[in-house]
Amino acid sequence: MSETTDLIGAGTSSDPAEGLRAVASLRLLVEQLEALQVHAAREQGWSWQDIAGLLGVSKQAVHKKHAGRAPLGKER
Repeated sequence: MSETTDLIGAGTSSDPAEGLRAVASLRLLVEQLEALQVHAAREQGWSWQDIAGLLGVSKQAVHKKHAGRAPLGKER
């Protein structure tokens, strides 16, 4: 079973401690994926508006969160 599948299973646990730990881990994973994909989109010339539209947030929100930020594991 993959780590992600294990986290999803833990997230539906009847034990709140296990479920909440899984939620925190999944939240971190989503943040990492978002940073990676926003960086890739910007590298390919996407506008902040295009990225924001697909993420369901405002252009200002995505710009504030990601402008000048390299994805985790990549340094400028």
